[in-house]
Amino acid sequence: MVEHFCDGDMALAVIGLSHRTAPVAVRERFAYDRGEVPAALGRLVESGVADEAVLLSTCNRTEIYVSASDVVSGSAAALSILAEHAGETAEASARYLYQHRDRSAVEHLFRVVAGLESMAVGEPQIQGQVKDAYNLARETTSAAGAVVGATANRLFQTALAVGGRVRSETGLGVGAASIPSAAVELSRKIFGSLKGRRALILGAGEMSEVTLECLRSAGVGSCLVANRTHERARDLAGRWGGEAIEFDEFASALSSVDILISSTAAATPVLTRDLFRGSNPSGVSRPLCIIDIGMPRDVETAMAEEANVFLYNIDDLRQIVDHNLGQRRGELPRAEAIIGEGVEEFWGWYVGLAVVPTIRDLRERSEAVRQAEVEKALRRLAHLAPEDQEAIDALTRGLLNKLLHMPTVRLREAAGNGRGTSVLDTVRYLFELDGEAEHGEAEDSPDSTEKEINR
Repeated sequence: MVEHFCDGDMALAVIGLSHRTAPVAVRERFAYDRGEVPAALGRLVESGVADEAVLLSTCNRTEIYVSASDVVSGSAAALSILAEHAGETAEASARYLYQHRDRSAVEHLFRVVAGLESMAVGEPQIQGQVKDAYNLARETTSAAGAVVGATANRLFQTALAVGGRVRSETGLGVGAASIPSAAVELSRKIFGSLKGRRALILGAGEMSEVTLECLRSAGVGSCLVANRTHERARDLAGRWGGEAIEFDEFASALSSVDILISSTAAATPVLTRDLFRGSNPSGVSRPLCIIDIGMPRDVETAMAEEANVFLYNIDDLRQIVDHNLGQRRGELPRAEAIIGEGVEEFWGWYVGLAVVPTIRDLRERSEAVRQAEVEKALRRLAHLAPEDQEAIDALTRGLLNKLLHMPTVRLREAAGNGRGTSVLDTVRYLFELDGEAEHGEAEDSPDSTEKEINR
């Protein structure tokens, strides 16, 4: 069931696409470089239709999470930004995109960070990718201010905690087929044993490091690493006993390797057929297995037409990943239970935000009435000693707190079980919280809302 708040309250949504809804040729058009993300988030928040936003872009998914008072307009704005980035109309993009709102959006994020929505279910890289996306959004400011506030902070912090629990309390990630490990397994299916084989890694990020580790574990004899920043290639190669080469040398090195696994952050292919032919006029004399796990793709599709070249992309790894998932399927119920607990924890906090203004107004109205009546009574009881007058004040304050305790508890319960809107409307009507206070309004306390949230 999807809960919606009353008009004017915040709502959550996620809109995006993944390997489940779009092939790699489509996903790469929607993918964002890290440097492109702040501008997209800034535009979304500056438009006024979203109050908070986080953009996640990985090899298998691009998603925008929004917190907005008008979730329909917020989702539409996010769709428009995604479509424009991909060079498509919103109508054309819609067939690849999914949308989740409110509680369903929360559950979707928690499943993503736990690895349950990954192509390689249980793969560990997604947790770091979500954390990076969240931190980048936290660092981003727009003309309208920060793009991450209390809601997104709580949402993503809870999501990361859930992902950590899934990995520490279940065996879902044990022997998990990460994308790099699936790439290495595909290489093993092609060549048989990888002992003595020679590999080239393009890129020096986290995926490349995991790839290098998997290749070494599979017995690959030697590994070359090429990256546009040579120092990063040298550092990565040094950690795993490989050899760093200059980036502009990688194409000519293809004639001497058996395997190329590429995972760069380039916006356009780094290996084209023209570059390959220019560096290898006679082609390659032995089989060259190229596995492109970059997003967007690093290798021009025309490379598949070259003699002795066997080109695979990230979608070609699905069969291997599905096989390995079957071996870990027994861990899914426990992982889903942890996710369910996390969703309940966050949702209880989130729906509580809707009742805070009413609780605050109810307490302030009641306190204003109490103070006015106590002052009126004490004018008639001026003969009492100061300590007796203080006792009367304390007595009425204690009675008020006791009287308001259960209504406060019931308001939070109503918000949590989906009856919040009708109950809040009733309370505000009965206590005239939207009208003029008969006895005057108490001055707002700047900390009152935060105190009620944390009660």
